[in-house]
Amino acid sequence: MKLTFLGTTSKDGDCPTLYETETGDIVVQGDRLTDPEALEQLQDVKDSETFVVIPRSLLTRFAPKE
Repeated sequence: MKLTFLGTTSKDGDCPTLYETETGDIVVQGDRLTDPEALEQLQDVKDSETFVVIPRSLLTRFAPKE
């Protein structure tokens, strides 16, 4: 799978970062959500899934608009 870098709001190559796949899907790199209260509120979670925290500024700046 080929990824295209979309953007980051971090410094020194750290996360969070957005990438786009060849099919147009978005890949998100960020810090793992670990807050127990927040994790309890998530619904329909598969064993293969994980959750990351992404600043709104990253999404509004670099996420595709379509």
